[in-house]
Amino acid sequence: MIIRDATSSDFGAILRLNAESEHFLSPLAEQKLQRLHAGAAYHRVACVDGAVAAFLLAFREGAAYDSVNYLWFAARYPQFLYIDRVVVDVAFQSRRLGTLLYEDLFAFARSTGAPRVTCEFDIQPPNPVSARFHGKFGFTEVGRQDVAYAAKAVSLQEAVL
Repeated sequence: MIIRDATSSDFGAILRLNAESEHFLSPLAEQKLQRLHAGAAYHRVACVDGAVAAFLLAFREGAAYDSVNYLWFAARYPQFLYIDRVVVDVAFQSRRLGTLLYEDLFAFARSTGAPRVTCEFDIQPPNPVSARFHGKFGFTEVGRQDVAYAAKAVSLQEAVL
C-alpha cells in the first residue's frame, strides 16, 4: 500500500468511491472534482496493488469553497485544515487505510503550520463508526448544524495539534 498525491488519472476511481459512499457525502461530478482538486491543500490517494482504494481531500482556510460546513469553520477559525471527504473502498475497509490517510494528513497539517484539523460527520442519521474513528484522533465536537440540502444534521469537529 502506498499513499501518494492524487492526479487527474485517479478521478474515475475517486468518483466511483464517492458514489459508493454518497449517503454520507455530497454528490460529486467530474467537473466539481476538478475544481476541488485544484483548490485543495491536500488531495491524496491510498493505492493497493496499484489501484486507488481510498482518498482524502482537505482544504486550508481561505479556499474558494462554498461548502456550508467549510464555511462554518472559516467563520470561526483564522487557520485550519478542513477534511472535506475521505472514502475507503468497501472492499478495503478494516485494513487501516483510513487511519494511514489520517496519520499522513496530520503530519501534513503539522508540517504546514495548521493549528487544527476540522471535519464533520453525520449525527442525523447517526454515523457511530465515524464518531469512534474521529475520537481516536482526538476530535471533539465544537458545534452542530443542520444541512438543508441533504436533510441531515452534522457534528462539527476539531482536533487541536
